[in-house]
Amino acid sequence: MAGLGKFLKQAQKMQQKVEATQAEIEAKELDISSGGGAVSIKINGAGKFLSLEIAPELLQEDSSLVNETILAAVQDAADQAKAYSDEKMKSATAGFQMPGMM
Repeated sequence: MAGLGKFLKQAQKMQQKVEATQAEIEAKELDISSGGGAVSIKINGAGKFLSLEIAPELLQEDSSLVNETILAAVQDAADQAKAYSDEKMKSATAGFQMPGMM
């Protein structure tokens, strides 16, 4: 039963680390731009969009170019937020081992 006590202690420690990491992820703000800076997006590490700015010059362009530029910026922002979150959570759970697992 000593192994179970150690496991529970390790699980509690990991839970605290995960909760702290989640707070850090939510507090992190990423600034993403696309189209040479024509579209700027601010997103937090958890993937919540905080702001979107479109340069007035971009709005003078063809609507398909505007759409593509905005879509590229949104996709890039979402990808970067997910990558940041995944990396942080990976480090928070590193070293946690389930008894009987490799």
